[in-house]
Amino acid sequence: MLQIEDVLRDRGSRYAVSGGAVQGRAGADAFVAELKRVKKFAKATHNTWACVFSDLGPVKADDGEAGAGAVILKMLEREGLYDHIVVVTRWYGGVHLGGDRFAHVVTAVRAYFAALHSAQSR
Repeated sequence: MLQIEDVLRDRGSRYAVSGGAVQGRAGADAFVAELKRVKKFAKATHNTWACVFSDLGPVKADDGEAGAGAVILKMLEREGLYDHIVVVTRWYGGVHLGGDRFAHVVTAVRAYFAALHSAQSR
């Protein structure tokens, strides 16, 4: 699992991003369940994720953050990353972010891709 715990903060909301290789929907569900075993992730407002499975195609879960899963999914497809889950976690800070929340999802996923490519090139 690759994880960046404090990607950004805005108006009290905090974002983290996690990801890793998974096999099938059961693998994705197990990844999210494992992430939520950590108390702070279990208490997060949203754990939005997406994955493009080589056998099932695209799957996303918005977890109450409507539209955020589609943003992650589109970025995974553009990256050509299959059988790899990316989870963007948000702890709500009390102020609605409007459309900025999508920009923050993009920032989190870009940070994840950069860290993943860095880890792969070592």
